[in-house]
Amino acid sequence: MNGNIDIFTLIALIVAVVVILKLRSVLGRRTGDEETRIERYRAERAQQEAAAGSDKVVTLPRRDNHEMGARDTGDVTTADAEARITTFAGTNTAVKQGLMDILRHDRSFDPDKFVAGAKSAYEMIVMAFAAGNRKMLKDLLSPEVYEGFVTAISEREARDEQVDQSFVGIDAADILEAEVNEGIASVTVRFSSQLIAATRDRNGEVIEGDPQKIKDVTDIWTFSRDVSTARAVANPNWKLVATLATN
Repeated sequence: MNGNIDIFTLIALIVAVVVILKLRSVLGRRTGDEETRIERYRAERAQQEAAAGSDKVVTLPRRDNHEMGARDTGDVTTADAEARITTFAGTNTAVKQGLMDILRHDRSFDPDKFVAGAKSAYEMIVMAFAAGNRKMLKDLLSPEVYEGFVTAISEREARDEQVDQSFVGIDAADILEAEVNEGIASVTVRFSSQLIAATRDRNGEVIEGDPQKIKDVTDIWTFSRDVSTARAVANPNWKLVATLATN
């Protein structure tokens, strides 16, 4: 080209310079919030790891401290709690009386929030049993129920069987009974749920259930918690103490 640069070569050089400058402006520049995002990420990971390693059972939701304090200072908030229980129980006077007894021992008790927590516990327990997660089950079950679950898991493992299970959802969770007996609060809940479950043998063949079919399941579970002293009430955790499958 006799030392001359044609127009196409000049354009290519200009484009290359622009691209290089653009990359340097993006890759070589800090936005100023990287430190904040990194710290936020580390904090979230720490919380997740702490939760995964926690030995606590599922905590059924409680009201916050300032609301609990307000309840202690006047009859209006107590009356409000009793009104919520009356609405919740409807015409079931036995359930109403049992929930009222629990409320008298634990002023933070709320049946709606209890049911929400019980539904979370139900899903966790069902999935932990299918996966053979003994550690999670131990945190959620009473010793007697835990022993029964672990026996079933061990027998399943001895046969070299595996459960494939997906939790579709809970259609309903209804309190059937509630009481306080010798300082122990107990609440019995009927769960109507939907699962996809299949048991496979050592060769992977389905020997029970259907991996393509949703199954309706009804379980009646009883949760208990010590409310005999102020110290006991300060621990909001409930454990599964009895189970009954109706199908």
